[in-house]
Amino acid sequence: MTSIRKIAVIGAGVTGVTTAYKLLQKGAEVTLFEANPHAAMETSFANGGQLSASNAEVWNNPATLLKGVKWMFTAGAPLLMNFRPSWHKYSWLAEFVAAVPHYEQNTVQTVKWAIEARAHLLDMAATENIAFDRENTGILHFYGNHADFDAARKVTEILRKGGLDRREVTPSEIDQIEPSLKGPLVGGFYTDSDFTGDINKFTKGLAAACVAQGATFRYSAPVDRLVPLGDGVEVVFGQPGTTATECQQFDQVVICAGLHSRRLAEMVGDRVNIYPVKGYSITVNLEGADNQAAAPRTSLLDDNAKIVTSRLGDDRFRVAGTAEINGANKDIVWKRIAPLVDWCRERFPEMTTESVVPWAGLRPMMPNMLPRVGPGKHPRVFYNTGHGHLGWTLSGVTAEIVAHSMTAERSAA
Repeated sequence: MTSIRKIAVIGAGVTGVTTAYKLLQKGAEVTLFEANPHAAMETSFANGGQLSASNAEVWNNPATLLKGVKWMFTAGAPLLMNFRPSWHKYSWLAEFVAAVPHYEQNTVQTVKWAIEARAHLLDMAATENIAFDRENTGILHFYGNHADFDAARKVTEILRKGGLDRREVTPSEIDQIEPSLKGPLVGGFYTDSDFTGDINKFTKGLAAACVAQGATFRYSAPVDRLVPLGDGVEVVFGQPGTTATECQQFDQVVICAGLHSRRLAEMVGDRVNIYPVKGYSITVNLEGADNQAAAPRTSLLDDNAKIVTSRLGDDRFRVAGTAEINGANKDIVWKRIAPLVDWCRERFPEMTTESVVPWAGLRPMMPNMLPRVGPGKHPRVFYNTGHGHLGWTLSGVTAEIVAHSMTAERSAA
């Protein structure tokens, strides 16, 4: 058996760092390249915090498409689209619609991965002693009208085909699960096996563990070019604080670069049609015991508003949602943040929103809602990217899949 000598991982978000860790466990020599000065500074910075097999339903659903069309013309709706012509945007949307016939199949596959990913992530956290504000209170989906609730019953049956057990709960049971939640409710679904945590803390903790195990992390080193070679791949990357570049050859490369993966894939002859779907979050600082008591501990998902929540320790409450199809735009727009704040005030009237930190990130999304995991056309190029809103949920298993594929490929060579 021939061991892998040198592997480049591009991207230090949660998918890149988990991939680096899994490769190290399989005996690889790993160098990770990241354009930012630290790990987890893009989509892995302040997401909704849910590790949610119960939210594994892909979006390529006829009912979702109908809602989406309505939302596009409604102020403050969960979906906003910039209609300015763009070949990338409209080709992606066309492929998104073309994936509708595979909605159930892709949802089942996603939930299977999400369930398997839990064990990988928890094992990494336990092995490396990573504290990431984990809350084991489950995830509660709740509904304020019967139409949405009935539709959720059908989704529950599809999720069950993938192995997920989420139980239907009445309004009185919801009150027992999360008494701080206010407003009219007709029912919900509760998944006690799901959990939440701080993706930024986890990713940074795992990055430190990778360095301790011998990985090299090249921060502030954007990858300018990939050059496929017969026996490897040359990585050309920038030098911190200068316009100079450096090149280094590797036996293999794995692209985990989020929305930048599309550009890098083109350099090695692959088409990875990732589009950046913008999302927002707010972190509510819970100052004082009364405020902390008024905020929920159970992670929530309001299916009508498309808003998710996570409690991050005693003093932080994360609220995330919305989807913007507006290119690579990370501007924080108050009219998109305001609905999240208003939702908090409506659902948790005793919790103050005096101290709120807004954030916007770009979900790297494939049109069929499944991540690109595995080899490219060139035998030394691999991918673990395009996880959309489920990067935190799926990263543990997709890292294992691609690391196994890379080491098996090399061993057979």
